[in-house]
Amino acid sequence: MKPINIVKSVITPLNRKNVDTDQIISKEFLKRIERTGFGQFVFYHWRFNQDGNPIEDFVLNQSQYNGSNILVAHENFGCGSSREHAPWAILDYGFNVVVAPSFADIFHNNCFKNGILPIKLEVSEIEELLLKGEQSTLEAEVNLQDQTLTADDKVYHFEINPYYKEMLLNGWDEIALTFKYEDSIKEFEEKRIQFN
Repeated sequence: MKPINIVKSVITPLNRKNVDTDQIISKEFLKRIERTGFGQFVFYHWRFNQDGNPIEDFVLNQSQYNGSNILVAHENFGCGSSREHAPWAILDYGFNVVVAPSFADIFHNNCFKNGILPIKLEVSEIEELLLKGEQSTLEAEVNLQDQTLTADDKVYHFEINPYYKEMLLNGWDEIALTFKYEDSIKEFEEKRIQFN
């Protein structure tokens, strides 16, 4: 995984509640066996009509949000099935920060495991960001080390589990984290062999 600390980007305001994983990546696109290539299908049925043409008023089809790395959404983001393809699709599209008042538990954990920073803010703070992001292009800076999101000269503070913070700052997944203890594991295995 790539380390995350400072992320500067225009925010993409997805002003919807209860965005479920089937809306993030629909079931017909789950046939790939690798983790990449899902970004092109993220929010597919909201982005495109039945003929495959872009729906112009959907936020991801608006040019001012091109290249955005920060997605801001409403409550209960990532609900529904536990498919890990949802964070894969979000990350592959280019978002490595998702901001919402609340997340479904499994989706929230899958974000950390796949190199996405999920930030929880108060509903009033989210609504403020969404409104500003819809009215004009809103630049934001996320600082994971300081646990802040700054936008329009206002600083929002967020909490994060220190374990996940360390993982994201260093770009570690759980396997990489295990290798931190490689010497201790080797020592344990050598002692175990001696006693057999």
